[in-house]
This record gives sequence, C-alpha cells and structure tokens, in this order.
Amino acid sequence: MASGLVASKTHPESKQTSVIRISVVVPVRNEAGSIRELLDSLLSQTRRPDEIVITDGGSADGTPEIIEGYIKQGFPVRLIREKAAFPGRGRNLAAAQANFEWLAFTDAGISPAADWLEALARRAETESADVVYGAWEPVVDSLFKKCAAIAYLPPPTKSGDSLIRPRFIASALMRRAVWESVGGFPEHLRSAEDLLFMNSIERANFRVASAPHALVKWQLQPTIGRTFRRFVSYARNNMRAGLWRQWQAQVFKWYGFLLVSALPVFVMGSRWLLITLLLWLSLLAARSVVAIRRNRTCYPAGIFQNLVRLIVIVPLLATLDAATFIGTLQWVLIEKLHASNSNETVRNGT
Repeated sequence: MASGLVASKTHPESKQTSVIRISVVVPVRNEAGSIRELLDSLLSQTRRPDEIVITDGGSADGTPEIIEGYIKQGFPVRLIREKAAFPGRGRNLAAAQANFEWLAFTDAGISPAADWLEALARRAETESADVVYGAWEPVVDSLFKKCAAIAYLPPPTKSGDSLIRPRFIASALMRRAVWESVGGFPEHLRSAEDLLFMNSIERANFRVASAPHALVKWQLQPTIGRTFRRFVSYARNNMRAGLWRQWQAQVFKWYGFLLVSALPVFVMGSRWLLITLLLWLSLLAARSVVAIRRNRTCYPAGIFQNLVRLIVIVPLLATLDAATFIGTLQWVLIEKLHASNSNETVRNGT
C-alpha cells in the first residue's frame, strides 16, 4: 500500500446519514507535500464523499502519481490532468465531470475536521439551502502566523454561539445548478476568482446557509518573504478582477495622505521628511493596534504579548503595503500597457 493511504476502502465509523450525494472538487498544483493529508482526511470523514474529483493544473512534482496511488487502491478518487490551469479552471473542469448533484469545494493545503462534510450536508438538508458555507480558521502555530492572521485576515464575528469568519470557497457545498447558473469560476485569475464566483452567487439570490461547525483549517505562509510574494500575486490578480476598491483603494488613500504630508519638503528642506517618516510609522502602529483590538476575542493576550505582536505586525503591514504597490504596478506596466500597445498595433494595421 502506498505511503499515506488510509487503511481501508470503507471507514469503520463512517455514518452516511445524508441522502444527498456529493462530489468533492479539488484543484491542485505541486502539492506533493500536502495532498496525502487532504485525501486521508476526506476519506476518513464521518460522512464520506461519494467521489473526490481532482484537477491537477500542471504539477512538476509527484502530485499526480500520489493521487493515482489512491485510485489504484480502489478509493473513490478521480484525476483530471491539465497541462496548465489556474484554480478556477481546475474547479470548473472537475465540477463539469463530477457525477453527483452536490459539489463540495475545498483546496490542497486545507485540513477539514472529521465531520466537515457531514455538517455541510446536514445544513443543506435541514435548511433546504442551495449553498452552504462552512467555517474556517487559520493555523497559527507560530508567533509569525498568529501575527499574520491578526494583520490581514478578517476577524470572526458572533453567529449564535459560535465565532465565524466570512464565506470561504474551500469550505463550501452547493448544488451543481448553482455552479452552472453563474457560469462557473473565472479561469484567467491566479487568485480572486473565488470572490467573483461567490459574488455572482450572492447576486443570483440563491438560498444560502452557513454551517458554523463545518470547520476547515487553512495554512498561512510561514515567513515574511513568502507572504510578500503571495501578496504581490494577490494584488495583481485583485486588479485584474476589478476588486481594487475592496483592498488597494484604502492603501492608496493612506499613502496619498503621506505623499501630501511630504510636500513641505520643498520649502522646509530635507529634514521635513523625518516628519513624514514619523507619520508613516504612526500610521502603521495605529493600524496594528486596531488589528490587535479587533482580534482580541479570538486571540486574547496580555499587555506584554500584545507589545510583542505589535513589534511583528508593524513591519509586516509595511511589507504587505509594498507588495500591494508592486503587484498593482505589475498589473499596470505589464498587463494594461501591453494590452494598450497590442490594441494600438491592431489599429495601425501592423
């Protein structure tokens, strides 16, 4: 038996209490280090998936071979291999070939609770819902990850007796008709495709429910360098998706204010830049304090711990701001100018 495979094709404690049939859809690329854990978790669910459909979007590691090992063992896993596919296309390909009416979406690198799918299915049945969003939490197993969660993730809000974060595509269940009705996921985006997809569902007025106990854990980037690279990509794709008002606009306003504050340098001399520098550090510190305060319920701490967090979050926010500007500039200089030059060439007939 291949390393990492669950012990048998039928889980001894499996409880197929749901009458609906579910295909779990997963897009992957270069996930050799995490795909075993995800498949073992899905195959050990208290309500097991009727099938797991995975699209590999061009992995250069051993991801497809690991998945094929599960298939050869007779588990209800199917693999679609694509030379190159962003997550949106990966989900669309898997959803199109799924056999069942209900589609559950999750991602590689996600760790679902043992009753995740059962909780989603139960909610769909009891609420007669078309879409059910489950809960999610970041894995905060280091000081940096906890500070990262505080710095850039939306804090949870009270929902009944639970704290729940905003909707998350990697913890979602919906009828196939919902996916079809909104035209699936945008396929040209490396990120933000899930936001556009969920926004389309909201505009279509489907019956949406939440399942606060359908929990998945999501891994954050473990270092500031990897966080920076990820946010450069996020910023570029957020611009491409037309969602800049939800993120970049506020950052531009802050730095527009700092730019204006620096204008007296032409009258007062270079020493005035120290005033602007102090304003910038004050702004970062104020944003950090607000973030810590917003997360005080889910990440409680004493004064000393919060001071340590402040020391980490201030440079982290500065790094995220830099990534925001670089990703936005990449979109402007590479994509918009390239498109403009291409259109000009077409108009000139050359």
